[in-house]
Amino acid sequence: MFTAPLNRIAMRVGALAIACALAGCSVQPIQRGMDRATVIDRMGTPTRVLPLPSGTRLQYSRQPSGQQAYMVDLDAGGHVVQVRQVLTAAEFARIKPATWTREQVLREFGPPASVDRVANWPYDILTYRWFEVQDMFYWVYLDGRNRVQRTEQGVDYRVDTKD
Repeated sequence: MFTAPLNRIAMRVGALAIACALAGCSVQPIQRGMDRATVIDRMGTPTRVLPLPSGTRLQYSRQPSGQQAYMVDLDAGGHVVQVRQVLTAAEFARIKPATWTREQVLREFGPPASVDRVANWPYDILTYRWFEVQDMFYWVYLDGRNRVQRTEQGVDYRVDTKD
């Protein structure tokens, strides 16, 4: 009776392990105090490296196909002070329409899975893929000045959940 959900879970775990191996990441956790070289040795080359007021951020985005983006913040001495998986509802809730800019979104969430346009919105829409109970999209609508005007989330029905 519970075989189908367990099969899906087993398939996801297997797929995650394969994706992780192909991406060159390790199952060894990144911990506070580790140095930059150890982080890069364990996680590979970052997607982006960004300056922060008190150090550096290493972004590890699994977009466009993955559903995670890890931010590894280093202090001025190059040691880990914080590690976060940011493609979550709580993190997305920090985005403030009419206040945040495209660059702030990219700094906090990394590159999106895609940049889209639709007929009823004439500017860029940053699309992030993420997972919370099910496969999801998170859309960040920008205006002509690259300011966030609104955000929305929705279910990613592209993923086939049939066994």
